[in-house]
Amino acid sequence: MTDAIAERARKIGGTTLRSIGHIAREQRILDNDAEYVEPQDRLAELRSDNQQLTREMRRVHELCDEYGDVATASLMENWIDEAERRVWFLYESGRTGPRG
Repeated sequence: MTDAIAERARKIGGTTLRSIGHIAREQRILDNDAEYVEPQDRLAELRSDNQQLTREMRRVHELCDEYGDVATASLMENWIDEAERRVWFLYESGRTGPRG
């Protein structure tokens, strides 16, 4: 995703992230630097992160629609679908008890 985002930004005249520090200043999903995280907690955290990513991408998609940027909107649609798939998978992986 990173390369595609950077290429798209440059195609439409924008700029890209320039350093690790720049990434850190712009990130919206927080890092977890704990030495150990229980597996079930890690799955829940990853699911939550992907839910947040989906919300952010939907917000970007709305901006694309507002400005008529169908190419970026198309990329967003595919990435939203992939993130939603991860949310579902992580939810199912973290479930306990009977499944049916």
